[in-house]
Amino acid sequence: MRDTSTSMQRPGRADRTTASVLLGGVTAFQLALAAGAPWGRLAWGGGHEGTLPIELRVSSGVAALLWGAATVAVAAERPRSARGQRVLLRGLGGVCGLGAALNLASPSRAERAVWAPVSAAAAVLTWRVARAVVVTDGSAGRAG
Repeated sequence: MRDTSTSMQRPGRADRTTASVLLGGVTAFQLALAAGAPWGRLAWGGGHEGTLPIELRVSSGVAALLWGAATVAVAAERPRSARGQRVLLRGLGGVCGLGAALNLASPSRAERAVWAPVSAAAAVLTWRVARAVVVTDGSAGRAG
């Protein structure tokens, strides 16, 4: 008989880990843009070859902070309440879904090719993690 105790401990764990890695990648990318990485064609509509202008670098810095906070929240299973987690994860899924749509509409072929699928995957994964979180009457329980 196969031992499934490890894989059955926490439904959504693999999805949570994968979502955290994707969100961490977005965070690192935005941080690199803010620091002057020459990847302008991959961001903000792709209108800038090379390093972004200072206004977009500042925007990337702010985006890095927000994506970083989201990454930590998903990875660390925060907030502590299951209900709070579901709200956060569903909201994040919606933001990532909107990001996927905006990236698909980008005039930058590179941005469409790279960030639309990353955003779509993050949207699906965060939504799946939200579904795996079990809300109990006390709002403190988790699946598993």
